[in-house]
Amino acid sequence: MTSRQISIAFQTDKSPAQYVALAQLVDQYDFDAVSVYCDAPFHPSYGPLLLMAPHIRRARLGPAAVSPARIAPIDMAAETALLAQMASGGVYLGIARGAWLNDHGIHESDRPIQAIRESIEIVHHLLSGATGGYDGQLYQIAPHVRAPYPLPAKPIPVLIGTWGRRLCALAGELADEVKIGGTANPDIVPVIQRYIAVGEQKAGRQPGTVGVVTGAVTVIDEDRQQAREMARRAVSLYLPVVASLDPTLQIDPELIQRVQQRVNAHDEAGAARLISDDLMERFAMSGNAADIIRQSEALFAAGASRIEFGTPHGIQPETGIRILGQQVIPALRNH
Repeated sequence: MTSRQISIAFQTDKSPAQYVALAQLVDQYDFDAVSVYCDAPFHPSYGPLLLMAPHIRRARLGPAAVSPARIAPIDMAAETALLAQMASGGVYLGIARGAWLNDHGIHESDRPIQAIRESIEIVHHLLSGATGGYDGQLYQIAPHVRAPYPLPAKPIPVLIGTWGRRLCALAGELADEVKIGGTANPDIVPVIQRYIAVGEQKAGRQPGTVGVVTGAVTVIDEDRQQAREMARRAVSLYLPVVASLDPTLQIDPELIQRVQQRVNAHDEAGAARLISDDLMERFAMSGNAADIIRQSEALFAAGASRIEFGTPHGIQPETGIRILGQQVIPALRNH
């Protein structure tokens, strides 16, 4: 895996024909990975991934990320194995605690980090073809149980989605990547690397074994100002959720409260007006190609190993994807 990876991520709110068309479009460009989210109440990840897989020849595919509260570890293994049969560029498995679960009647384990540890161990156990069972603190598999389907030819890389110290440390032990969702802030990258290093040291792994992925709302268009205004509105919707997660930023709690009040009142324009340019740049990739290239270079310079351009990509999504593929990726590859 090279040190400057570029990927694109999609929300799972589309028709089958739209998933196919997007796969065919991104396959024209030099993306290293194509991800889909697993946010409730949208489509769970694997249906969209299986629709897209036949049309993506080189990029690896994966969910970013599934939650053990929604998908049992034994099903993560089975779905990943099936996707591996379809995806010619390879697959990865992204796992996270999940967000907004209670709003959708989903109950998280009271030990969510242990649930993720055991999920990873079970997936590795089943996809290696092992038998003998699994006796975890939360999950148990009987000794006779084995994966009855075709197995992947090689181990499946695992990504953990988190901002937190303990899950980053777990990733340092067991995973290949950590994704920080909802950030374009270069300052957070070395912080996450320090969190990960605790687990790398515990597991006897070399420092830097686990890559850091940044993912954020991306809006790119030749009309720079319009793209930035659209991104500002998007940031206002999720800023109240992620602002407190970034220890490098000192954001006025009163500002967050005012943004949330306007969002709750469905005053998106009013909420967006509260977001300064500097704050927006910490949480979104936006503007024209030159803006996105500048932001990406800063993230790579800070130590990010992969940048994931998130939904909606552009004022018109297809236009944004084409600009990413035709202008942004070549500039970053030629660095």
